[in-house]
Amino acid sequence: MKKPAKIIVKKTEIVLLRQNDSDFISLTDMARYRDPERSDYLIQNWMRLNSTIEYLGLWEAFYNPNFNSIEFDGIKAQTGQNSFSMTPKRWANELSGIGIFSKTGRYGGGVFAHQDIAFEFATWLSSEFKFYLVKEFERLKKEEQKQLSAEWNLQRTLAKINYRIHTDAIKEHIIPRVVSEKQKTFTYANEADLLNVALFGKTAAEWRAENPASKGNIRDEATLEQLVVLSNLESINALLIKNGLPQSERLTQLNATAIVQLKSLLGHSAIKQLKEGGSNK
Repeated sequence: MKKPAKIIVKKTEIVLLRQNDSDFISLTDMARYRDPERSDYLIQNWMRLNSTIEYLGLWEAFYNPNFNSIEFDGIKAQTGQNSFSMTPKRWANELSGIGIFSKTGRYGGGVFAHQDIAFEFATWLSSEFKFYLVKEFERLKKEEQKQLSAEWNLQRTLAKINYRIHTDAIKEHIIPRVVSEKQKTFTYANEADLLNVALFGKTAAEWRAENPASKGNIRDEATLEQLVVLSNLESINALLIKNGLPQSERLTQLNATAIVQLKSLLGHSAIKQLKEGGSNK
C-alpha cells in the first residue's frame, strides 16, 4: 500500500490521502494544532454549525450524484438547535456523503475531508493556519507534478532515442535504396506493429478498433513497465535487423523477451518506487 503524503504546518504534521483522484486532508491532524487532546470534539463542534452544514451540502450536491438531498433537507432544518449534532460517520451513513469520512489504518486513522472542505475547516480554526496550510499543500502538489513530469520525460526520451536507432536500422537494412515515400511509411508502420504485437499482442489498428473512444494510441495507454520494455525491444529489434533475421523469427524472439522482462519488472521494487513517487525512500 502506498504511504500517504505528509506536510508540516505550524510544526504540526498533517497526513494527506489520495482517493478517487482527489486529495483528502486529515482534519484530525489539523484540529491537533488547536487542541491536541480534543481533536474529535473540535471537528464535531465545527460540523454542527449551520454554515458548515450548508457548505457540506452544496459541495456534495455538486460532486456527489448519490447524495441524499431529501434527508439532508431534514438535517439542515435541525441546525441551530441545542440538541443537534453531526459526525463524519453520520454524514457518510445517513446522507451517502463522500466529502468527509473517518478511517482507520496503519498509516494513521482519523477524520479526512476533501481539500475544499479541509480548507473551510482551516478557516474556522485559524486564518493564519489556513494560509500556511494552503501554501504547503500547493508546494507539495508542485513537487509531485515535477516528479511525474520528470519520470514521463525520461521514458519519452528513452523511447525517442531507441526509436531513432530502430528506424535507422530499418532504413539501412530493410528499405531498398530507391523507394517511394508511401513505401517508406508502410515499412516503418509494419516494423512498429511488429513491436506492438510482440509487446501488446495486437497491432495499433486492432487496438484502435477495440478502443474507439480513446484519444490516444496503443503506446499512449502503455504502463510504465511496458514503456521500459518497449525501449528495450526497439534496441533489440534494431540488432536483429542488422543480423538479417526475418520478421517471423524476430517476432518470436521479441515476444519471448517481452514476457521475461515484464515478469521481472512487475515485481521489481525500483519500479514500484518510481510509480509511487519515491514514497518508500
